[in-house]
Amino acid sequence: MPAPSTAPPSSAPTSAPSQPGVPNAPRQEVPEGSTKLPDKQLDAAALPADYPREVYTSNGGTILNIRGQEGGCGHATAEAAQQDGTRVTVNLTELKGQTGQMCTMDIRHPVISVSLAAPLGERTVVLKQMR
Repeated sequence: MPAPSTAPPSSAPTSAPSQPGVPNAPRQEVPEGSTKLPDKQLDAAALPADYPREVYTSNGGTILNIRGQEGGCGHATAEAAQQDGTRVTVNLTELKGQTGQMCTMDIRHPVISVSLAAPLGERTVVLKQMR
C-alpha cells in the first residue's frame, strides 16, 4: 500500500475538477492502481526537452494516464490519434483561453487519461505535442 502524500495541497488552479477514471479529464495525481509504462515502450522524442515524460496504464491497459503540461489559462488535452498493432500515437495539445482574459503565469502538469480501443500490451506509446 503506498504511503500517503505529505505534500501540502496545491493552491494553483486546476484545469478541471478531478474525475478519476474519466478519460481525458485532467487531475493532478496518477490514479491509484496505475502502472508506470516501461521506458522501452515510450517514444517521447518529438516532445520539447522540458515536457514531462510520464505515462501510466490502468484498467487492464485500456487507459493511458499521461502527465501533460499547461499554463495560465490553457488546458491540457490528449487524444489517441492513431492505434495499430505496434504503436499508439497520442497527440498532446494545450487549448488556450479566451483572448483578453487575465491569466496566471504558472505551469501545471496535470494527468490526462486517454482510452484505447484495445489493451496496450507491448505496443509503443508515441507522444507528440500539437500546436
